[in-house]
This record gives sequence, structure tokens and C-alpha cells, in this order.
Amino acid sequence: MSDSAPETRRFDPGEVEPRWQEAWDTADVFHIEDDAEDPSYVLAMFPYPSGEMHMGHVRNYAITDAYAWYRRMQGDAVLHPMGWDSFGLPAENAANERDVDPREWTMDCIDRMKSQMELMGLGFDWDREVTTCEPEYFQWNQWLFLQCYEAGLVERQAAELNWCPDCETVLADENVNPHPDHANGICWRCDSPIDKRDLDQWFFTTTEYADELYDTLDEMDGWPENVREMQRNWIGKQEGASVGFDLTTGDSVDIFTTRLDTVYGATFFALSPGHEVAAEIAAENDAVAEYIERADREGEDLPQTSGVFTGEYAENPATGEQIPVYVADYVLEDIGTGALYAVPAHDDRDHAFAQTHDIDIRQVVEPAPEADREPGGIDTEEAAYTEDGLLVNSGEYDGLASAEARERFVADLDGEFRTAHSLRDWCISRQRYWGTPIPFVDCPDCGYVPVPDEELPVELPEFVQTTGNPLDAAEEWKQVTCPDCGGPAERETDTMDTFVDSSWYFLRFVSPDLPDAPFDTGRANNWMPVDQYVGGIEHATMHLIYSRFFTKVLDDIDLLDHREPFRNLLTQGMVRKGGEAMSSSTGNVVSPRPFVDSYGADTGRLFMLNAAQPEKDFDWTDEGAQSAHDFLQNVYGLAATYAEGEIDTGDGGVVDEYVAHETSAAAATATEQFEQFRFNHALQEVRDLVALLRRYADHTDPRPETFERGLETVTKLLAPVAPHTAEEVWHRLGNDDLIATAEWPSVDTPEGYDTARLLVENTREDVRDIIDVAGIEEPEQIEIGVAPDWKYYARRRARELDGNVVGQLMGDDRLRSRGEDAADYAKELAAAGHIDEQLRPEREGEVLRRASWLLEREFGADVTVYGPDEAPANLAAKATPGRPGIRIEE
Repeated sequence: MSDSAPETRRFDPGEVEPRWQEAWDTADVFHIEDDAEDPSYVLAMFPYPSGEMHMGHVRNYAITDAYAWYRRMQGDAVLHPMGWDSFGLPAENAANERDVDPREWTMDCIDRMKSQMELMGLGFDWDREVTTCEPEYFQWNQWLFLQCYEAGLVERQAAELNWCPDCETVLADENVNPHPDHANGICWRCDSPIDKRDLDQWFFTTTEYADELYDTLDEMDGWPENVREMQRNWIGKQEGASVGFDLTTGDSVDIFTTRLDTVYGATFFALSPGHEVAAEIAAENDAVAEYIERADREGEDLPQTSGVFTGEYAENPATGEQIPVYVADYVLEDIGTGALYAVPAHDDRDHAFAQTHDIDIRQVVEPAPEADREPGGIDTEEAAYTEDGLLVNSGEYDGLASAEARERFVADLDGEFRTAHSLRDWCISRQRYWGTPIPFVDCPDCGYVPVPDEELPVELPEFVQTTGNPLDAAEEWKQVTCPDCGGPAERETDTMDTFVDSSWYFLRFVSPDLPDAPFDTGRANNWMPVDQYVGGIEHATMHLIYSRFFTKVLDDIDLLDHREPFRNLLTQGMVRKGGEAMSSSTGNVVSPRPFVDSYGADTGRLFMLNAAQPEKDFDWTDEGAQSAHDFLQNVYGLAATYAEGEIDTGDGGVVDEYVAHETSAAAATATEQFEQFRFNHALQEVRDLVALLRRYADHTDPRPETFERGLETVTKLLAPVAPHTAEEVWHRLGNDDLIATAEWPSVDTPEGYDTARLLVENTREDVRDIIDVAGIEEPEQIEIGVAPDWKYYARRRARELDGNVVGQLMGDDRLRSRGEDAADYAKELAAAGHIDEQLRPEREGEVLRRASWLLEREFGADVTVYGPDEAPANLAAKATPGRPGIRIEE
């Protein structure tokens, strides 16, 4: 049988794929009923509707679609929805550029992207579609915001914030990317350098949940460790203590430290340039004011040891000593309290600063006797000693271990134990139009007043094209009556960060049309958390933290009874083209529609899922796509050839049993790989089974039941990845039902299958090596001899032994009677170290006999397999368990 399907036995994806998509829609294959019990919830991060997808986007959805198909064929009810993260600045900018309304632009983009998803045959339950820019959705953003306000989790704070001058809006810390040339970072969307502005804004107090967000990461075994580590680093957690220092300015400044044991070694005090006390000093001190301005201007370009003496002093609460106060850029405003006492002898940065500014270095900790260094064997003038140890030069505390000293100092200095986090409260105010209006009014008499629930949603006015905050220019929309006093008031003109929309959307899918609540709590408790979530790792420290925060809050306000949104997380890799990531902005893309017109949707799906494991990057190539296309045509061609009766059938002979075993094993192995999202490994099983069925038909007249089962297994295993092709093949094989509703192949792995497969592979490879090395051109006879029973016995005994393996084996009467042969084999076993388990000798002979046809077909030679104790002596002598003896005659 040829490797390519004859022209008459090829299928046209352009005709086949729409037909099966219509059949799925008619049968409601992907719809899940509201009364489903604990379905498998499979979810891809919903997209921002930019207007056009490329195949890099499609990969994400193909991953979840394949897994959803697999779970559905396993008999699960499956929730696999899709929606649109449709608010956001890009749509507003695009609308401004095109002089259209952002809603019009957004809905056109949604229509185009949905059409592309349907073209790819992605099996979403479109009855559950959600669109975040619709009032039916964002009214619940507003309602949840007010619930958080009532729970004390929303505050209006004055803060120095990140301002993007091009986007003309505030950005959360998570929306700012670091940049070596710009101290404040750059905008995550437009790459503009960020300014700092002092503004009153709305915040979710995410810091209230910092401990839980951090601590529960250890329990989230279904998440990749790299994502958990990124969240640990972003949230941050340091156990320490806070103590107050009195300054000569009259201020008392709290510091946070993890090394209070070093307080006797403090030789200066340092404030960050942004600290409020630094600003007070600057008002009276030109040198300090100039340094603060320079630090703001130069940022990371400043030397790390830069700083200025303020002329003020701080009193060390432990010693009463007055130590000089500096403003230093290496002290970070958003770490700890933005102030610290400095101990140059025991902190590297303090040490470098002290050397630059000629400040005393005073050692107060030395290595403990059991440490690697001897007591006194360090020179803190040369380098800081940063480890714990025993206190010295610390008065009554000398000799205490660092940990004990910290406990004592907290008590004696009226300090308190504290946990510090890097996480900051989440600023959600945005000075843009295309977002959820924040449901507050500003009353001159009552202050900020929440909009009553019955007046939600607060909808957007008509689009206003203007610089600055567009809603500020909507004068008629702004003017309202205060809900409390009835007097004139103005609406809040900021809109919400669009990450609010995506922090709970996965809950709306369980009841998308519910009119009187954001989601059905009972159903959410039954269907959640999401069993499998798939999306980009770039969301590790924004969306994935915010979603966890929201879920915990919803549990605390009695809307849910679980505290994590996603049980398992997979972060997919990028699709590259020409070595660069696919990107619509650069035009380096493969667009779905032209590709589907040429190859069909299944080709793209198969290529992307077969090229690499989902979390890995891979390169798109035309050759890879063509190979996937050819394979699908070949599968169809094989099935069509059989269905048309052009493959003669019979009893299959000894080959039949081998093919039956391999079919069962392929199903079992592929199932295991689907469970682990190793689609490429599962697909290799499919390819191998197709090749085996071809060899079966070429070698003998196959038994129809075995051949049909093999074809049906191939079709079912292929269905999650290439569903249109699978449906067409399924139908070609005479089935009236949809493969989408068929059961997954039964999994019955033959005992010891992996060992048996390796035995066959190794034996075939050994035959090839012998033929190659001996230069045998036309082998006529291949003899294969299984090792004698006593060698299997010796191997089993050796697996159980420790110590002198040779001595213990040769102390066994059964082996000692074998003399030198047993002694030599015992030495081999001892030298091997780890000894794998092998099949029993009778089973090894059975496996080799069943696979002998592969050797006959490959080498055109007669093959004889001898069982244990049947082989000629010279053949048996070469055999060991798992590696039979081989003799080849020309």
C-alpha cells in the first residue's frame, strides 16, 4: 500500500469541515445543560477582541478544545465556554483613529474573531457566551465593587501613581514594565515612559489577602512551579519586626527589619527620596531638595551608593546614640516603610554606602562556633557578614544567638512582629472611556456616595473624543442627584481597570443570562473551580493574582464556598514564525482563513498539537503543515480503501494477535498522554498504529474484527485533535452516530506491555546492527533464542540483594551448579548496578513469536524463535533476559 492516499480516496476539507460543524450544531454537541452535575470545566483565557486571530492564538484554543473533546468522549459533561474581554484602551484608541464608536469597533472585531473560531471548528458552548462590555455583564462589575466597598475592601487613596502620558491614564504597578533607560518603567501597552503623579484613586485593598495569596501557593499542585514562584516573588513575604526611631526633626519614623539583632551596629539612618519626612527636610534644605529631584530625574542611572546627609539625626532606641540621617536612593519607597537603620557591618548595600560616605562600620554579630568560620575570623571592614551568628559589642545582649536576640529586642524596644509584603493595593481607576463606570457620585456635602443597587448599571454616555478623561467631558451624563441628600452631585468619571472584568468572568459562564445576580451560587459551587485553565504566562502576576483575590473575597461575602478559581493551570508556549513570535503588530503571522482554505482547519490543529508539548514554544513551518495534511489524508485513504472492500481479509494468522495487543496498548498509552496534555506523544501512538495497520494489510489478509477495531481506535484517538477528519472517517467506516458522541476506546493495557515493546524494539535493532556489522546483504534465516530459565532466576535474585551480589548468588545451590557460566553472569549483574525488571521467560518467548512477522517483513528472512531451554547451546549462551541471542544466516 502506498504512503499517499490515491486521489480518489482523498477528502476535501473545504466540503467536509463545514458539514460536520453544522452536524455538531444541530446535535448541540458542545452545549451543557444547567442541571449537569459537577462537569469537567475546561477554559481558555478569553481573548481581547482585536479583530483578527493568527495561528498562535488558535493554539491556545486548540489545546482546550482537544482536552474538552477527550473528557467528553470519556463520558464527562463538559463546560467549555468562550467570551470576550471586550473593554479596554486599544479599542478606544482604534475608535479614535477611525472616528467610530468603540462599541461599534469592538463588536465588529468580535464578529470577525468568532467567525475565525467557528472556521477552526472549536467546540465552544456559544449559548454561554459573555461579552464584558455589555451592560448585562458590567452591571455585576459595579455590584461586586459595591459589595467589596461594603466589606471594607475598597478605599479611595491619595497616592503617587504611574501615569502613562500617551494613554492618558493611571496604570497599576502590574501594568508597568521595567526598562533600563526609564527609571519609572514603561507602559505595558504602548511602551511609553511612565511619569509619577499624586492622585486620589480607587483601590481594592488586595494587601488584606497578601498572606493567604502567598501561603496557599504551596498547596496549588496543579499549577506550574514557575508561575507559583513568580507570584511568590510578586507578593513577597518577609517576617520581621518594626521599631520606631525618633528624629531631630520631631518625627518618629517606623522601620521594618528582618535583622533587629543587628540594631547595636546601626551607624546611620536612611530615608528613601520619596519618604514624607525626606520631603519635609527638603523644604528647608536645598541640598536634600536637589538630591530628591535628581533621584526622580535619573532613577536607576544614579550610582547605588548615591545619597545626601540631611543635617538631621536619629536616636537609636537600643543605645540612645544619635546617628546621622541620609536620603539615599538605594532605600526603596515601596519596600518596608521606605526608611531603615543601616548596619554596614552586616548588610552589603549599607556597607557599600558607608564606604562611599566614610561612615563607621561596627561589627555586632560573629559566626557561631558551629559555623563554617571560626569566631572572630571575619573582617567587616572588608565585607559585610550577613549571616546569623552570636551577638558581640551589643552590651547585655552579647553572646545571644541572632534569633533569640531578635525576640528580646522586639520586647525590650516596644517593637512588634510584622510580616511585610511587596504586594500593593490594586489601583483600579482609569481615566478612559471604554471601561466599566465606577458606581459612585461625588456630592459636595456627603462626599463620595455609592450608587444604589436599583440604579445599576451605570451605563456609558455616547462616546466623547477628547484629550484627557473623556467622561469628564460628558457634562450632561456627569450631573446627577446625590442618593443620600438629594442635592446636586457629579458621577465618578473614572472607569475600572479591565482586569476587574476578567477577575470573575469564569463564574458568569455558569449562568450567563441570570438577571438578578452575577452568577448562580449553587451552580457555581457545584461546577467550580475550573478544572483546567489554559493561557499565557504573561498573566502570572496580574490576571491570575486578581482572580485568586476575587475568589477569596467572594467566599468571604458568602457568594462562593471555595477559595481558589483554577484547580489546574497550563501556560502555553508561543508559536514562532521565522524564529520570531507571531505578532499581528509586525505582520509576522499565519492567518486562519487562508490557511484553512489551503489545508483545512484540522491540519492546523494537528500540526500545532503534534509539534511540541503545549507549554513549549515551537516554529511554524510549511513543511510541518504539509506533513500534518498528508497524514490526515492517509488516515482517510486507509479507511476508505478498507470500507470499499479493497483490502482482502482472512484470519490474520499469528499477526492478528500482535496487532490486537498493539491496538489495546496504543489506546492505553494515548489515554495516559491525553491526561497529561502530552498531545504530541498521544499522536505518535496514532501514527504508529496507522503504520502498523498498513503493515498488517500488506503482510497478510487481516482479520476484519481486528482491523476494524484498529481503524476505529485510530479515529477515536484522533478525534480530539482533528475532529472533522475523525467524523468523516467514522462515517466512512459505516457508523451512523457522531464520533463526538462516541465512547473513548476501552483501555486495557496488556500486562508488562512497556517491557514487551522495548524487548521487540531492542531485538529488531540488534538484528539490524548484526546485519550491518557483518555485511550481510540477503539474510535467509534469523534465529532468536530466549535465555535459559536459570538466568531469569539469577536476575530476579540479584534485584533483591544488597552488598556482595556475586558471593550471594554463587552461594545459591541452583546457580552454583551452573559453574563458570553462572559466575560470569553474576559478575555482569553486579557490574550493572540497577537491574530492570524483565518479562518471565515464557512470556518473552511468546512476545517474540508474536512479533516475528515484523522481522520477516523487514528483512525478507525466515524467523525462528526458541523459547527458554529450547535454543541451541551456542545461541542460548549469548542470551540474557530482555536481550535474546541472535544468529543470522545468509
